[in-house]
Amino acid sequence: MLWIEWDSSLVEALSRRLALSVLGIRGLAVGDRVVLLGEGFMSDSLRILWLKTGPLHPLDTGGKLRTYHLLRELNRRHDVTYFALKEPGMGLSDPVLTAANEYSSHQQWFDWNEVSKQSGLFYWDLFKNFCFSRLPYVIDKYRSQAMADAIEKIDRAAEVDVIICDFLTPAVNLFSNPQGDLKTPALLFQHNVEAQIWKRMAEQSGNGLKRRYLLDQWRRMQTYEAASAAQMDSVVGVSKVDCDQMEEEYQLSNVLGEVPTGVDVDYFRADNRKKVTNQIVFLGSMDWLPNIDSVEYFVQEIWPLVRRERSDVEFVIVGRRPTASVRRLAEADVSIKVTGTVADVRPHVAEAAAVVVPLRVGGGTRIKIFEAMSMGVPVISTSIGAEGLDVTHGENILLADDSRGFADAILDLFRDQDRAERVGQAAAAHVRALYSWEVVAQEFEKFCYFTTRRRREEASVASESVE
Repeated sequence: MLWIEWDSSLVEALSRRLALSVLGIRGLAVGDRVVLLGEGFMSDSLRILWLKTGPLHPLDTGGKLRTYHLLRELNRRHDVTYFALKEPGMGLSDPVLTAANEYSSHQQWFDWNEVSKQSGLFYWDLFKNFCFSRLPYVIDKYRSQAMADAIEKIDRAAEVDVIICDFLTPAVNLFSNPQGDLKTPALLFQHNVEAQIWKRMAEQSGNGLKRRYLLDQWRRMQTYEAASAAQMDSVVGVSKVDCDQMEEEYQLSNVLGEVPTGVDVDYFRADNRKKVTNQIVFLGSMDWLPNIDSVEYFVQEIWPLVRRERSDVEFVIVGRRPTASVRRLAEADVSIKVTGTVADVRPHVAEAAAVVVPLRVGGGTRIKIFEAMSMGVPVISTSIGAEGLDVTHGENILLADDSRGFADAILDLFRDQDRAERVGQAAAAHVRALYSWEVVAQEFEKFCYFTTRRRREEASVASESVE
């Protein structure tokens, strides 16, 4: 190991992310020094504790898919322990829980009840949270003392090398026992900048009471997200946009960088695309507010413009748990279909004339975009929908941020089938060359090693200063 003197003013000017890019992943900025880690610093197997709010199966959301593929790759080389909440009635032999053996070596589950959004208890919980808690509701509801105690026990016993907090939500149990700092280095894996989602939802809300509530939740989330991220040894995002925002808005100095969105290129193959229909497809969890806003906006503002010229087209909404408001879209218009949960999205994608992502609210990156691109299907998205993804408008994706432009992009693909084919083929080539999960997991692995090593080096510097 080699120490290099590092000008303190330069350390202040450079973020850790820039230090990483200058030194490569093998350099650590620690105080006023840089530690060069050498070629063998990633040779050891790590003991990883992965924190999540639930099991990953069924793999029906972008966040679950991203975590599943990363963990499956990591578990091949490291010892992964998976801590998560589960429904009380779910036995340990339930296939949803036993499927965790695909992506982890050990599991521990903690009973937790999720209140149905259709019940009166849900609104009572919202009221209690609003009146008696400082936390945003989507954080507060995941409290589990049993999970918090188990995390503290494994941390105090030094049984793992690094703790990964997957999404912000498990942090409520990671830092719930105020007995002192964590002994184990902790890395926050941010799939989104959560506060930004709530801010955008508030901005899009026209209802006075709803808007006030969303603004309150945004402010709470902003406070909680900044504080929790600052407590972590490291923060990793899924896009440069998100990482820049966390550094600038939260004044964080522990953001290491981004892990790009990956895709299972063998599963989402372009040769599955044998028949193209007149269907326009939207993919996404239909109980997530940004997706609900997205399809409602599309149906109200964009779809009528498309149908005015192409009365034979269909809009298919594919995704789990569609709300009553989403189902009503299909009830009111025979050209719209809502599938609900499907076992396999590929047949719907393979036959689509295009996949649309008309998001106005959101954060992170959309894994569904890369899945459609990998299959050679043209994607039309808003700038927010494709935010943080390495895509090029007019080459491997089409971008439009107003209803007229979005409708025209759809209609142009119907008019010019050769162009649709070119965009789809370019998309498939781009994703398949750069974004396999094996490559993406290697990037995440580097950040895990970096986090564990930096804690040791910082302790060494502190010890030297005392002497």
